Amino acid sequence: MAVTVLVPTALQNFTNNQATLESSGSNISELLDSLEKTFPGIKSRLCDEQGKPRRFLNLYVNSEDIRFLEGTETPLKDGDEVSIVPAVAGG
Repeated sequence: MAVTVLVPTALQNFTNNQATLESSGSNISELLDSLEKTFPGIKSRLCDEQGKPRRFLNLYVNSEDIRFLEGTETPLKDGDEVSIVPAVAGG
């Protein structure tokens, strides 16, 4: 099963400067594990010590925020698009 992952510029140094990746997983948690196997070190930038996405990072599946779905247990299917979006603050 192929899932497209959109990687922000700030994390592309972990993905060999690739902005778009193909990965797999039946849910977000498995996808993050798969990314870690392919790109060691990326999961620690995406998740805290409990394996939950960091507070300043938003994950979307097909433009839907996983916080309003099933979190890291949000199911994925072939062809889904997962966006990693750093939170933006300012004033």
